[in-house]
Amino acid sequence: MALSRAMTELQDKGGLNWRNPGLLREALTHSSYSYEHPGERHNQRLEFLGDAVLEIVVSEHLYRLLPEAAEGELTKIRAAVVCEPALAQVSRDLGLGEYLRMGRGEELSGGRERASVLADAFEALLGAIYLDQGLETARRFALRWVEPLIENVLAGKGETDYKTRLQEKLQKKSPEPLKYVILKEEGPDHSKVFTAGVLYRGRILGKGTGRTKKEAEQHAAREALDWIGSSGHNL
Repeated sequence: MALSRAMTELQDKGGLNWRNPGLLREALTHSSYSYEHPGERHNQRLEFLGDAVLEIVVSEHLYRLLPEAAEGELTKIRAAVVCEPALAQVSRDLGLGEYLRMGRGEELSGGRERASVLADAFEALLGAIYLDQGLETARRFALRWVEPLIENVLAGKGETDYKTRLQEKLQKKSPEPLKYVILKEEGPDHSKVFTAGVLYRGRILGKGTGRTKKEAEQHAAREALDWIGSSGHNL
């Protein structure tokens, strides 16, 4: 899709007036496209920045919205909002998958609908908005799209965050911490596959793979939950 069309449509959806179109171009460029077109900047650095912006925006919003909530409850709600499945749905609502520039192999393998790609694209877009138009514009844009997620979480209808569910389940048994480790990385930089494990009391309870570390960790947590639920093991 032409950058001009993406700019126009995202402006209509988000009320954005881009000062530096290059930031939007970068936000919409997947690493696989950069690999096939040397010199094109991909969106991973902007995703890193947007993740931090989103966390502070959601944290402040919850702090003001729920003045009686304890730290643990606020953390739980934030984790259910700032998670891959939820952010991927926001990207679908925005139509970001259609705008992304990606390599041929990634596109043929379904990259435009892959949750990890879509979630990262939303965070990259938010990072670009922050750099282009400042924190207040980024805040307004983020809340416009994530407030429905917050409402769903508060109503008990949020997306499943397996890492939070596993943490809550294990904390009922013991205060000992759990830890996620990356066990293996495979593939070229633009198309890596990660294998994560979740460690608890010196043992691996579950493993999972994904195109990002976050996705692999979620899959590892889900496997651990399945193992605990089906085995009845005494942890």
